[in-house]
Amino acid sequence: MKYNLANMMCLDFFLANKNEQDYAVLKQDLNPSKSIKLPIISFDLYINSFEEEVNNTTRKNDINRVKEFATKFQWTNNLDEIFKNQSFEAIVITNKKQEIIWVNDGFKKMTGFNRNYAFNKTPSFLQGIDTSKKTKAEIKRKLSENKPFKEVVLNYKKDKTPYKCEINIFPLYYKNTTHFIALERAI
Repeated sequence: MKYNLANMMCLDFFLANKNEQDYAVLKQDLNPSKSIKLPIISFDLYINSFEEEVNNTTRKNDINRVKEFATKFQWTNNLDEIFKNQSFEAIVITNKKQEIIWVNDGFKKMTGFNRNYAFNKTPSFLQGIDTSKKTKAEIKRKLSENKPFKEVVLNYKKDKTPYKCEINIFPLYYKNTTHFIALERAI
């Protein structure tokens, strides 16, 4: 039997749904060439590669959008350094009063709240009854220092599900701090 890509993908789907015992019986009947290893993972490789490419493109687009804000507000920060080695789902940009002026699409995926709902609110709208008062006070204190910092806070999604959110906050400058950027991820 010749193996082409369509046959391999169909076989891949078929074998992926078998338990180990059934797979062992089927493997004896397949007699593949030595170049094909079972189980075939061709579709998995394609999906993983495609997903990685989409994530990289989304990240680049998000960073480019932040750079557009940097041009508009004349920030002097090195944004490439800010984003270097940072893992994040959501990006939140606030003004000096911590009112949200922009969030990326990852913000909705992480919180359930859309961009329009978040606009002009402070990120504290994500906090709830079990959010630590000590953590909230610590964040407020660190913001006033105008230095980058990392904190973990208990936030709540739109559906009221709590989640721990790691935030990396950086002040954004033009002569003085004009805005803040938070790179966030659920942990």
